[in-house]
Amino acid sequence: MSKRDLKKYLAELSKEQLEEQIIELYEKFSPVKVYYDFAFNPKEDKLLQECKVKISHEYFPIKKPGAKWRPKAKLRRSVAQKYIKHFISLGVDPFVIADIMLYNIEIAQTYSSQNLIKQELFYKSMLNSFEQAINFIVSNGILSDFKSRITFIKDETLQQKWKNRYDFEAISDKIDL
Repeated sequence: MSKRDLKKYLAELSKEQLEEQIIELYEKFSPVKVYYDFAFNPKEDKLLQECKVKISHEYFPIKKPGAKWRPKAKLRRSVAQKYIKHFISLGVDPFVIADIMLYNIEIAQTYSSQNLIKQELFYKSMLNSFEQAINFIVSNGILSDFKSRITFIKDETLQQKWKNRYDFEAISDKIDL
C-alpha cells in the first residue's frame, strides 16, 4: 500500500475507528509502543544515561556481587550503534545522538589508553564511528557545539599512536577544526 492509499483509507475512517486502530497497533507491535511511550514522555536524559552505562560496560564490565571473577571487556561497537539507530528512529534530539556517538569513541579511547589492543578491527571500527559522528554532526549543523570533543578524540588517537591516527586527522582536517 502506498502512502497516498493509506491517507485515503485513513480519511474514510471515523475518529473512533482511527483510535481503535492506533490502540490495536500500540498493543500488538512493540516498536509502536516504544514510539508512543517516548513521544508522550521523552525522558531523553534518562535514556542518555542508560545508554552511556551500557556502552561503558562494554569496555569496563562490572563485577557482580559474590562473583569470583570479573567479566572480560567485549569492546562491541554494535551496542552503541544499536542505541544510535534506535534514538534516530525515535526522533531524539540530535545533540543527544551526537553526544552518544562521541562518547562511544571516548570510552574506547579510555580503554585503549590502559590496555593494549591488537585487533585491527577495533581501530577500523572506531574510525567508522568517528566518520559517522562527524557526518551526523555536520549534517545537523551542530559542529560548533562539538568541536572541542572532536579535536580531543583526534589528538588522543595521535597521542596513543593508533594505527590509523592519520585517517582520524584527515577526517578532522576536512571540516576545518
